[in-house]
Amino acid sequence: MVTSSDAKGVAESFLQNLQVQSLGQHDRKLCFELMECLLEYYPHAVASLGDDLIYGICEAIDGEKDPQCLMLAFHIMEVLVQVFPDPCGPIESFASDLFGILSSYFPIHFTHPKAEEDVQVKRDDLSRALMLAFSSSPLFEPSVIPLLLEKLSSSLSSAKVDSLKYLSYCTSKYGAERIAKHAGAIWSSLKDVIFTSGQSFVLSFTPESLGGLGCQENEIAAEALALLEKVVIQNNDLFSSMIVGDEEINMVLNSITGCQSYNEIPLQSTQKLYSVGRILYVSVKASVASCSRIFQYFFSCLMESMGLPVVNGSGTCSFNDDCIISKRPNHGSLYLCVELLGACRDLVISSGDLASQCVSANETWCCLLQRFSTSLSKIFSSTLATSTDKPAHDADVYLGVKGLQILATFPGGYLLVSKSTCESILMTFVSIITVDFNKTLLWKLSVKALVQIGLFIHGSNESEKSMSYMDIVVQKIVSMISSDNHDIPFQLQLEAISDIGTSGLQYMLKIVTGLQEVIRANLAEVYVQGNVKSAKVIIHLLECYSNELLPWIQKYEVFEEVLLQFVVSIWNQIENCMAFPDGIFEKELLDATMKVMKLAVASCSVESQNIIIDKAYTVLSSSTFLSTKDSLSSLQAQLEELEDTQETNKFSSRDEWIHSLFTSVIIALHPQTRIPNIRTVLHFLMIVFLKGYVTAAQALGSLVNKLDLKTSGTEYSGGCTFEEAMDIIFGKNLSSSDHVSAGRSGITGYWSETGLTNLCLGAANSGLLEIHSIVGLAWIGKGLLMRGHEKVKDITIVFLECLQSNGRRGALPLEENNCNWDMRLSAMKCAADAFQVLMSDSELCLNRKFHAIIRPLYKQRFFSTIMPILQSLIIQSDSLLSRSMLYRAFANVVIGTPLIVILNDAKKLIPMVLDSLKLLSKDVLDKDIMYSLLLVLSGILTDKNGQEGVIENAHIIINYLIGFVTYPHTMLVRETTIQCLVAMSELPHTRIYPMRIQVLQAVSKALDDPKRAVRQEAVRCRQAWSVI
Repeated sequence: MVTSSDAKGVAESFLQNLQVQSLGQHDRKLCFELMECLLEYYPHAVASLGDDLIYGICEAIDGEKDPQCLMLAFHIMEVLVQVFPDPCGPIESFASDLFGILSSYFPIHFTHPKAEEDVQVKRDDLSRALMLAFSSSPLFEPSVIPLLLEKLSSSLSSAKVDSLKYLSYCTSKYGAERIAKHAGAIWSSLKDVIFTSGQSFVLSFTPESLGGLGCQENEIAAEALALLEKVVIQNNDLFSSMIVGDEEINMVLNSITGCQSYNEIPLQSTQKLYSVGRILYVSVKASVASCSRIFQYFFSCLMESMGLPVVNGSGTCSFNDDCIISKRPNHGSLYLCVELLGACRDLVISSGDLASQCVSANETWCCLLQRFSTSLSKIFSSTLATSTDKPAHDADVYLGVKGLQILATFPGGYLLVSKSTCESILMTFVSIITVDFNKTLLWKLSVKALVQIGLFIHGSNESEKSMSYMDIVVQKIVSMISSDNHDIPFQLQLEAISDIGTSGLQYMLKIVTGLQEVIRANLAEVYVQGNVKSAKVIIHLLECYSNELLPWIQKYEVFEEVLLQFVVSIWNQIENCMAFPDGIFEKELLDATMKVMKLAVASCSVESQNIIIDKAYTVLSSSTFLSTKDSLSSLQAQLEELEDTQETNKFSSRDEWIHSLFTSVIIALHPQTRIPNIRTVLHFLMIVFLKGYVTAAQALGSLVNKLDLKTSGTEYSGGCTFEEAMDIIFGKNLSSSDHVSAGRSGITGYWSETGLTNLCLGAANSGLLEIHSIVGLAWIGKGLLMRGHEKVKDITIVFLECLQSNGRRGALPLEENNCNWDMRLSAMKCAADAFQVLMSDSELCLNRKFHAIIRPLYKQRFFSTIMPILQSLIIQSDSLLSRSMLYRAFANVVIGTPLIVILNDAKKLIPMVLDSLKLLSKDVLDKDIMYSLLLVLSGILTDKNGQEGVIENAHIIINYLIGFVTYPHTMLVRETTIQCLVAMSELPHTRIYPMRIQVLQAVSKALDDPKRAVRQEAVRCRQAWSVI
């Protein structure tokens, strides 16, 4: 235990015996850590040393340059002041010496800034430590403030930023009284900094900027304005008076009437105008007192400059509210007015619980706003009414919209801005949306303004304003869609309705409900009359619903009932319509409806999904292919008939709609959702995908992915165990089973003997049926693979047999005609591409959005299982066709596997990747898969973990890449190839130097490539290889 006397003794010994600056860095750091400990934990003991302690610390610190030691030194200075808190104590006599040492380090900078990332202490850490030391004692104020103000004139941006940050921090520490002595110098310096950095105040006229500042600020300007706000809050009367009385600001104010439009104002004057605007905004927003003082002075002047008849008498301002706006307001007045209004509004919003104190009838700015709000709205509206779609008016259009938006978003109900004025603003924007849609910027700004107003009203819980917004804006927008208005482009209508819906839950609920009614009405037109026009409309409506509205409403449970009713109503419409007309938009319309169906069902709870799937199955049962009494027997007969006749397209239009939407529902279900009569559903899905409908295969894959492995199949009527489902799909005869009868599984006759597996291997003697079987099995395999079920191994074996020309089907006969040859080749390609289905991520099904069961690292496990098999088969294959198909399958597996897994086996895989690329380069149809595989190779080349394999195969890699430099079918392959060659140039030169001439010759051809991106990469590559 160290006593106070021990600590004092250690401190005395330190001061008497240590010459800190003569020691090495490590020892100096230990000395500073010791002194820091003594000051923090034994302050009373060391304080008795008085002047000796302070002098000794000054001597120890003076001249220190090491960043780690300086961090400790600055903190020692900060703590030292706390040890002697008496302002008349020892610190007072040493204040100038202490600050002299500290000031020598300001501003902080590293001698070697590039090495900053490699050091333990960052510049910002040192700068903050020094700032804390500067502000540790008010005794430093006479020296600190002048130094910091002087550094504001530095040519270094970092010095200016640090000075402003230090001033801001020291201001709050020193107190209002001490800062008041420097008020004039601070204001003058701040004004100069803001004006000189005025080039950063570039007004943005985009719709996105309506919700923010409206202009971009650099770091210097931002820090200067933050300091201005702080000193105005601290010394309101003093700084408000200086701002109001500033000659330069008043000169800008008096000169704004000289230029009518934005384009007439010289650049330098524009920057000064925007600087003044930011100064006024910050100072008005600082406090209620500064708001009233500054707003009253400048606002009245601006009203006069904009042509409003102001009468001053008895200390009040008044005007004729029914006055006619005699002239278009000039840009400067308009801009400054918007800044002042925005500052007042933001002051009230930021005040929170103090808002009632800000909004008071006794406050000057409130009185002025109440009197002028109606006339201001007229001025802003007139600016929009006289605008054109030319860039010359963009600035004024933006300010007009911004001004109206600010007036409509003042807190406090209708106290400051009357109800009639607020509603007039809303009607103005709605009128622009419905009439002035040819004025692109004005239209987009108006939509954005309505969104911002809606967000404000929704967040402020002002019921009266909310009712007005609902009636004037939302209802009008919904009726615009419903009224079949041909004047407004339909895409603009959808853009407006989707954007405005995001402004609040109740507004989105109204819009979604209205849009659903329009969709149902147009669907009825399509179903009953085959209305082509309605088909076009509904396609756009459904795309808007799925792409814009559904992603937003999925976050809120309140919409579930609406979604449920919408989905059920679509099924009701299909059920009541017995004949669907064929139309040219049928497929596009069906695809859009399926997408909405999937997304809507996926957003519902399990309870709602149970209702939906029951309804969908009821409608499915009414279809012609599922309407017989014994549906299982009927489906079995259809399946056998399909194998005999190979008819693949005999669904009616209505039946196609039913099964397509039914598969969409299956895809989107939760694993817990109960599917009725699942055996029938399984047979039905198999028939549909064997006819060539991929969505049925995706639905079947989703079903086996989510089916409960533990269920007994007796929990509800029509239930089915997972094993039974597998037996139904693969056609196994279960008559020998002890626990399940063949009749219960629904498997009889020819299907039990043939099955899906044998169909994939050509048992039906139909190439088309074989291809459909492979596609279906691929999606089933994907569902099993993602959940980690072992059955996927059997499916993989089937695909591998399909890839071998001498497999179970036997070798291809020589006399086989060209048609059969093409079918067999297509089937083999389909089997190879089945691995792409297994390994790729799908947006259409089997993903988290549609509640798929996904076992972690399933791709990695499958890769480790299948890759040795593929490698062995490729080596053993004596058929060129089989080998090429196996390489294609290999490529699909590698492309879908995470790169980190590939890197672990890069040494073995690189030769196979190169052989796959060579084979794929021969067919133009394989350009996409070739590009994807080339990206994998690029990842191997650029990652350190793959370097061993790359170095070993350097010559082979370069030779192959040289051959792809002139690949004619896609620019992406050529560009990526050359990027790979650039990466190869980073290898040890002894390995790649022999290939240098060949690479340069190949790249020289790419210098004349028709694509600029390829030429640029060729230049980079030539430079990289030329220096070898």
